[in-house]
Amino acid sequence: MAEELSQPYPNPTSVRLVGVKIRDCGEVKKMDAAGASLRCGDRVLLEADGEVTYGVVYTEPYPAPFVPPMRVMKSILRKASPDEAALIGRLERLSQEASAYCRVKAAEFRLSLKLVEVYGAMQRRQLTFVYTADDRIDFRDLVRDLARRFGGRIEMRQVSARDEARRLGGIDTCGLVLCCTSFLTDVKPVTVKQARNLGLAVEDPRLLGVCGRLKCCLMFEMMEAQGTASQAQRLITPTKPVPTTLPTVPS
Repeated sequence: MAEELSQPYPNPTSVRLVGVKIRDCGEVKKMDAAGASLRCGDRVLLEADGEVTYGVVYTEPYPAPFVPPMRVMKSILRKASPDEAALIGRLERLSQEASAYCRVKAAEFRLSLKLVEVYGAMQRRQLTFVYTADDRIDFRDLVRDLARRFGGRIEMRQVSARDEARRLGGIDTCGLVLCCTSFLTDVKPVTVKQARNLGLAVEDPRLLGVCGRLKCCLMFEMMEAQGTASQAQRLITPTKPVPTTLPTVPS
């Protein structure tokens, strides 16, 4: 029994991938299609930021050979049902309205924040406003205004400049799509101390990404220096089961 448990996870010979934009925002991400029959424009359920949300299919499923080492990749949960697709459409319209309204009110209250994304929850009546800011902000008046306008729970979520880049996407100086938004699922940036240990000139602006922080790709140089770059990883990670009850937004 102990010998069986010690056996490495068997690698698949091939995988079925699909290109999805999480909440139709940012770059197209490759995900495991989970056996679903999908077409461009379909809505799918997936897990992001610890909760069930939705994505939009931009690349139909296609087979790809598994050649170790390959990165860890998330799976979609399933294709959205007609009722869930209608719910997603309502959430998209609500998010657009809330985003425009929040920008106007933030300017009225003279709040120095940059709105990154607004999205509604699938399983409860909640709007999340994702933003960046250089200083601490007192947004109590803004939250009260948003709650009166849209009802339900309002969450203000501050993120870093690195997370903003991951959500919105972009092209770096190398000419490629940002690592953090195209394929990295677990961003563990290299610190200034680690970069100096590698003999890198951290003052060189070419080492900074569009977020103004050290580039995520420096992680691969650190792995190579540590001799861990060739270690294969499990391609597909387990995902939480989808609740049997249909996600709805209270009226």
